[in-house]
Amino acid sequence: MKEYWSSRIRDAVPYVPGEQPKDRVFIKLNTNENPYGPSPEASKAIAAAAGDTLRLYPDPQCTDLRAAIAERYGLHPSQVFCSNGSDEALAFSFQAFFDPEREIVFPRITYSFYPVYTSYFGLKCREVPMNPDFTIPMEALCGDNGGVVLANPNAPTGIAVSRDAVEQLVQANPQAVVIVDEAYVDFGAESAVSLIDRYPNLLVIQTSSKSRALAGLRVGWALGHENLISALCCVRDSINSYPVDRLAQIGAAAAVRDNAWFDKTRHAVMDTREKTAAALQERGFTVLPSKANFLFASHPDRSGKELLDGLRERGILVRWWKDPLICNWLRITIGTPQEMESLLTALDAILG
Repeated sequence: MKEYWSSRIRDAVPYVPGEQPKDRVFIKLNTNENPYGPSPEASKAIAAAAGDTLRLYPDPQCTDLRAAIAERYGLHPSQVFCSNGSDEALAFSFQAFFDPEREIVFPRITYSFYPVYTSYFGLKCREVPMNPDFTIPMEALCGDNGGVVLANPNAPTGIAVSRDAVEQLVQANPQAVVIVDEAYVDFGAESAVSLIDRYPNLLVIQTSSKSRALAGLRVGWALGHENLISALCCVRDSINSYPVDRLAQIGAAAAVRDNAWFDKTRHAVMDTREKTAAALQERGFTVLPSKANFLFASHPDRSGKELLDGLRERGILVRWWKDPLICNWLRITIGTPQEMESLLTALDAILG
């Protein structure tokens, strides 16, 4: 029953987020949340700001947050756009830079919001098949495209490409915007931010949700040439001039400035990731080389759905997709060392 629905959404297939259970307590390894919590400086800044000023609208320009991000990455604030999570920056980008007449390209296995945006905004896309080892055939993203979207590291595989490979991709598509979605870049991959001043068609999108443990605040940002940032501002101000709330701006700025906490926690995640990957391989799993805060793993004797259900019965959530290309794979968020030990114990029970 879709009476009164517009034709644009009547047949839409929305993005499905990871399960957020309310019926019982689980070890949540299904939504790539950071196990260590945000910077204490961010928490203090939010608490100090939670007062009478909340009756006022936030700064629509996100001035202090943009200044903190620009300083962190060696950019000018005019090269920074802030958004309500990186998903909003991505959605605005699909509207700002891609036209229905020109086909955009992205890998066949990647962040599942890309095809959702493509359909919702009435665009055309070409999904490039993956190599057998789940690496991306970068040459297939080059050429006469209307735009390129590349998650680096890729999701859900965790595989990253080099900065040089990204630069070659940007050079090969001079008439189109190349969006590099770096949601997980801080866990060991090479960022493309240093290329921004050389390439006016490069847009890098990042988030505070993963490496800065602020998923609950919903703060993301896009980095690029001033012309691209102006286009994003045009889309934003045509929809909602105040997308990033007052507390989110203050908390995210404090987190961006706390490099010590940022480095400590992200390296802890990377260390646990490598130890968990080795332990899974000892148990017969194939584990893809990850530069993200998760692992993509498959077992030769158990289906992905069987492992998913067995772990859930034992109080552990991981992510699984019905897609036939990856239905025997699980995406496993890296939690604390204790949580990963619980995962391994549960898998031992399932595998017998």
